[in-house]
Amino acid sequence: MSNPLYVFDMDDTLINGDCAMIWNQFLVQKGMVDSDKFLEQDRHMMALYAEGKMDMESYLEFAMSPLINLPSDHVNRLAIECVEQDVLPRLFSRAKLLIEQLNQRNVDMLIISATVSFIVHAVGRRIGIPETLGIDMIEENGCYTAKIDGIPSYREGKVTRLNAWLASQSQHYSEIHFYTDSINDLPLCERADFVYLVNPCKQLLALPDRENWQKLQWD
Repeated sequence: MSNPLYVFDMDDTLINGDCAMIWNQFLVQKGMVDSDKFLEQDRHMMALYAEGKMDMESYLEFAMSPLINLPSDHVNRLAIECVEQDVLPRLFSRAKLLIEQLNQRNVDMLIISATVSFIVHAVGRRIGIPETLGIDMIEENGCYTAKIDGIPSYREGKVTRLNAWLASQSQHYSEIHFYTDSINDLPLCERADFVYLVNPCKQLLALPDRENWQKLQWD
């Protein structure tokens, strides 16, 4: 009997936009950071991400800097507020429908994202995918640091994290369906049985067609 697992990238795949950038804009709106310099640096680093060239540790040192003195519980509440206010309106309608259909069929789903875990968890719970993997940050004295806890779910790290998650499950999945937009997810595309390229980036579009890979246009 078929027992598929549906795995989703989050940013620009389920959500029309990058949740880390949405979060940073939210912090600016809250007056927690200097708007011009912070968002300019954010755009620069995200352009590197789109090209598959971003250094994740450097990015997280930058992105976590406004939060390191805030209690993690407070940050988690802010993340929920950001998701409700700014992320949910950007959920692709096709993604919403697919998630509803899979939940009705009791098909297991998992989000794996290179965004920090407290944002990924907040998004996943709200859109109907409670199982999520993001980049975990070490906590010290009740606050998040800019130090990564374990293997970051970025590029090849997504495959490592998925394999560890699969090993922790009590059931076996017959096939893995993976949805993404990004060249950074090529290693996980090659790990999956079926791949769905959602509004794919130019680097993915440039790849030769492959069996069991589909291109989707969501709006």
